[in-house]
Amino acid sequence: MSVFENLTERLNTVFTQLRRRGKLSAADVDIAMREVRMALLEADVNYGVVKDFVARVRERSVGAEVSKALNPAQQVIKIVNEELITTLGEPERLNLTGPQPRTIMLVGLQGSGKTTAAGKLARLLRSRGERVMLVACDPYRPAAVKQLETLGERLGVPVYFEAGVQPPELAVRAADKAQKGGHTVLILDTAGRSQLDDALMGELKAIARRLPPVETLLVVDSMVGQEAVHIATGFRDAIPLTGLVLTKMDGDSRGGAAISIRSVTGVPIKFIGSGEALDALEVYDPGRLASRILGMGDMLGLIEKAEASFDQQMTQKEAAKLLSGDFSLEDFANQLRQVRKMGPIAQILEMLPGGMGQMARQVDPNDAEAQLKQTEAIINSMTVQERRHPDVLNASRRRRIASGSGTEVQDVNRLIKQFREAQRLFKTIKKTGGRGMSRLFG
Repeated sequence: MSVFENLTERLNTVFTQLRRRGKLSAADVDIAMREVRMALLEADVNYGVVKDFVARVRERSVGAEVSKALNPAQQVIKIVNEELITTLGEPERLNLTGPQPRTIMLVGLQGSGKTTAAGKLARLLRSRGERVMLVACDPYRPAAVKQLETLGERLGVPVYFEAGVQPPELAVRAADKAQKGGHTVLILDTAGRSQLDDALMGELKAIARRLPPVETLLVVDSMVGQEAVHIATGFRDAIPLTGLVLTKMDGDSRGGAAISIRSVTGVPIKFIGSGEALDALEVYDPGRLASRILGMGDMLGLIEKAEASFDQQMTQKEAAKLLSGDFSLEDFANQLRQVRKMGPIAQILEMLPGGMGQMARQVDPNDAEAQLKQTEAIINSMTVQERRHPDVLNASRRRRIASGSGTEVQDVNRLIKQFREAQRLFKTIKKTGGRGMSRLFG
């Protein structure tokens, strides 16, 4: 379930009611704003943030820009989108200026996902050409060092640690080693505590004095709701923060922290983590986040996922075959593998806009994931000849494939039927110049 799913549904209900009216009176706007206010409060958005947001939207919605609009309801939705982007705050990029290695210090409470975020950030920066070193500055949690070393091994990124050395001195030694080794970025995974305390803040201040960071990023668990704002405020008051990393944005929290945190703390959000995978870290973009909250999807994010996951040369060849209608089950399996590289189906579905997104959200992501796995298993149980020439699939072959894939013969029959229908559909599209597309979404 998307972190904003309930909020998105509530807001879309409000927008649907607005669209049913022609001209909008001040009373119509007031009714809509009451619903918007309740939806945001239920999503655990800070009360002060909700009050200011609704006031700004109402003021603009009863003004000339709506009353003179050809489509008043659409204009109100546009205003909600613009004010939500304003509330979410301007994006700020990572500062990687100054002498190398540039130090990024990650701070946060225990369990916020700090160590995983360090690995994700290392992967992202390495993909941009940086030479990264990770530093295990959490000697107190037994598994912390091992976890970071495991992430480093997976990424091919060195991890620095010396047993018995206090974190401030450890950071200085790591910087010296990184400089001699030609590393450009040093990421410090500092210790967390179960709550804000003087010892934690004192140690972070000591590290920053010994090795001044270009970035001090607070890693906040978005699942803790309003508490995330209090945690961010506590850290901001104790040490100079330059940015926030919101983790677990794929969870089932109500999403209020993401909307409130910039307005309340004044600290910019720089990254969003949405999953355990090392590539599940997005550069924060308030426009794209607002689109997802309002149910408009995130097509740009979806395209970026596809570009990062798909083999472009292979995709072009497969697309040409698809559009000709002359494709095999082997081609279908290749496309399926590329789609699966993009990540969990649930994340892909929630990025679809408008009606496609609403239809997709009615699909159980677990069912969709299971169906994809079943389809892949059936195709993998076929011989190369069977995948390339499905006409040879007689009854005995289908029984063998069902047995080999752990499915039933009717599952195999269903896949073959769907494959045949897809072939016919794309041949029709080719012949009619695209007029058959309506059937594709029917």
